[in-house]
Amino acid sequence: MKVYFKTFGCRTNIYDSELMKNSLKIHEICDNESEADAIIVNSCTVTNGADSDVRNYINRIKRSGKKVLLTGCGAVSRGDELLKSGKVFGVFGMSEKSQIDDFLDRKTNFIELGNLNSKEKNFVTNFTNHTKAFLKIQEGCNFNCSYCIIPQVRGRARSEDEEKILLEAKNLVEKGFCELVLTGTNIGSYGRDNSSNLGNLLKKLSKINGVKRIRLGSLEPSQIDDSFKEILNEPWLEKHLHIALQHTSPKMLKIMRRRNEALKDIELFFELASKGFALGTDFIVGHPGESDEIWEEAIVNFRAFPLTHLHAFIYSKRDGTHSASLKMDVNGTLAKKRLKMIQNIVDLNNFNFRKMQKNPLEILVEQKNGDYFSGFDEYYNKIYIKSDQDLKNRWIKVVDYEAKFDANYAEI
Repeated sequence: MKVYFKTFGCRTNIYDSELMKNSLKIHEICDNESEADAIIVNSCTVTNGADSDVRNYINRIKRSGKKVLLTGCGAVSRGDELLKSGKVFGVFGMSEKSQIDDFLDRKTNFIELGNLNSKEKNFVTNFTNHTKAFLKIQEGCNFNCSYCIIPQVRGRARSEDEEKILLEAKNLVEKGFCELVLTGTNIGSYGRDNSSNLGNLLKKLSKINGVKRIRLGSLEPSQIDDSFKEILNEPWLEKHLHIALQHTSPKMLKIMRRRNEALKDIELFFELASKGFALGTDFIVGHPGESDEIWEEAIVNFRAFPLTHLHAFIYSKRDGTHSASLKMDVNGTLAKKRLKMIQNIVDLNNFNFRKMQKNPLEILVEQKNGDYFSGFDEYYNKIYIKSDQDLKNRWIKVVDYEAKFDANYAEI
C-alpha cells in the first residue's frame, strides 16, 4: 500500500510525521498524493481555522476513495466526530504512532487515542525534503491558559530523556543536518521533571561535532532564566528568539490566565535586544474582555516593545476552555483592524532592524523558486539570492545585500 502523509500545523507535527515515516516497515511512503492508496492526516486544532483546513482537506481527499486515517491534535478534539460521520476510516493518538503499519492494515473502523502521558521511544533518522532537522525535546504543557486547548490534546509537560535527544541529534548531524530546530509544546519547560534545564541541554547539543546553528521554538518570558542567559553570546545560538507574550495589557493577561506580566516582559525584551537579538512573539487579538480601554493600554505598551517578528491571530473559541464561557465582545471587523495594526507596527520594525544590520549574514539556503534561491539568516529573516551557482542546501555568507520592505535581496 502506498501511503502519503499530510501534515498540518507546527514544527512538532513535522517531527511526528517524520517519526511515523520512520516507523513504517511494511507499506511504501509516497510523495505524490494522487498516487497514494492511503492518507495519514497529521492534524492541528489550535484554532477554528486549523480545524476547518483539516476538515476541508479530508472532505476533498475522501471523494477520491482513498483510505483516510486521522492523527495529531485533532484526533483528540475532533476524531470521534469525524469517525462517526464517516469522514475518516480510523483515528489514532500520537502515543500509538509506532503501530502505523497495523492501523493501515485494519479492515474495520477504529479509534485508539492511547494516552497523554507517553514519551517518544523511537528516533527520527532523517528528514525528507528538509535542509534542517527538528528535535522534539518535550511534549505537553502545564500552563493552562484560559483560551488554549493544547494541554487537553497534548497532555501535561514531560521531557524527553537527554541521552535520547543527544543521540538522535548526533545521528542527524552525521547525515548532514548542521542546523537543529528544537521543538515541543512548551520547550522552555524542558528539564523540570528530569533535573535538567534548557540551557544545559543546549550546551551539550552545541558540542556535537558538525552543529552550526541551533534554533528554538517558542519560549515563555519566565523561562528565560540565568542558565539560559549564560548561552546568549554563543555563536551557535540563533540571534532570534520567539517569546510568547499573547498580549501587552496587564488586565488582559489576567483574563487570559497568563503567567507573564507586561511591564516585566518589556525589561526582558530590551535586555535581549541590547545583545543584538531579533525578537518575535505571539499575540491574540479579540479575546473576550478586550475592551477599548484595554486595547488602548495594550497598543501603547506594544509599540514600546522592540519586536521584529510576529505571529498574531484573532481569538478562536475552543470548546472546553475557560475563555469559551466568556462573553464575546469584540466583533470580527474590529478584531481584524486591531490585528492589522500590530502587524503593520512589527513589519516596519523588522524593516528598520534589517536596514541597520552591518555584519555579514550567515544563510542556510533552502530552496529555489523562479530566479531566486531563498533561506533564512541568523535573525530568522528571509533573503532571496540570485546566483548562477547551485546554492541549495549550502551555507553561505552574504556581505552585500539590499533590505527591501518584504525581505532582503542579494546577488552572488
